[in-house]
Amino acid sequence: MIIPASTYGSDETGLVCGYAFEPGEAGRALDSAEAVRLAKTCGPGSQAGTFLWLHFNVSNAAAEPWMRRHMGLPEDFFESLHGPSPSTRVEQSADALLAVLNDVLFDFAYDASHVSTLTLSVTAGLLVSARSKPLHSIDRLREDVRSGARFRSPAHILAHLLHLQADGLVRIVRDSTLRADTAEDNVLATRIQTSRADLGRLRRVLVRLQRLLAPEPATLFRLLSRPPAWLQEADVQELREAAEEFSTSVADCAALVERVKLIQEELAGLIDEQNNRSLFILTVVTVLALPFNVVAGLFGMNVGGIPFADHSAGFWLIVVFVSLLTALAGALALRRR
Repeated sequence: MIIPASTYGSDETGLVCGYAFEPGEAGRALDSAEAVRLAKTCGPGSQAGTFLWLHFNVSNAAAEPWMRRHMGLPEDFFESLHGPSPSTRVEQSADALLAVLNDVLFDFAYDASHVSTLTLSVTAGLLVSARSKPLHSIDRLREDVRSGARFRSPAHILAHLLHLQADGLVRIVRDSTLRADTAEDNVLATRIQTSRADLGRLRRVLVRLQRLLAPEPATLFRLLSRPPAWLQEADVQELREAAEEFSTSVADCAALVERVKLIQEELAGLIDEQNNRSLFILTVVTVLALPFNVVAGLFGMNVGGIPFADHSAGFWLIVVFVSLLTALAGALALRRR
């Protein structure tokens, strides 16, 4: 029995998808063989009208050697493939733009681990992206390209991808806000129907997204102030607008994190108040039962000298005495409250 080798959703070279673009035209799908041929005229430093977008899955062991052999990418690109990025950054590397973006997985389920890294190399005629896990924003970009979206340059595709990431973060913040609204309504109505663990999980996800997706301001500022010569002015403006939109989304995420933190504190106070009320009730019950237990213990020792042992109304005298003690203990307990 021959077991076929897994290609992780890509071809034998690790290529997930490839497109060739003409200015003002929709992308045309191509395979790895045609990509090699066109990359010779659309590679780094090229000023040709045609440009390429090649997307790779580096979980396929053949992807990185193939890119090294045929794409002529900077070494910083390959170094970025072998480690998680602490935050999103777009910087210049030699004559190319190097972008390291953190994005949520395609099947994101509000788990702090559902975040992975996408690495991109952008030149005048070539955009190469690589990831190890299916990501949400890059899949939306593929859908836009298949739907006939038109791009004027690889940098325009990068800016569009940043816009998609910002939209994805806005959607996550919107859904998280609905969850926070429900939790807040329950807390204000003094109903503990929201688990503190659920709020903590939501807060961890938002904090991780805020930390990983927030663009590094220094690298982006240097890029936008001194862009490469081949970068068009319209592309610089698109990148600036995408960065501003992204920063706004990250700020909304940070504000939601603080709100969830306040809800957690309010929920903790509500739980403590209910625990104190339960403890008080248990304390009152214990105090009320104390006289009965003490008197029953004393009169149950079966030794000589027990008072009222021979008295005809001794039982009722003890009942009245214990009742008075119980009433006094209850009055003291309620007065202290």
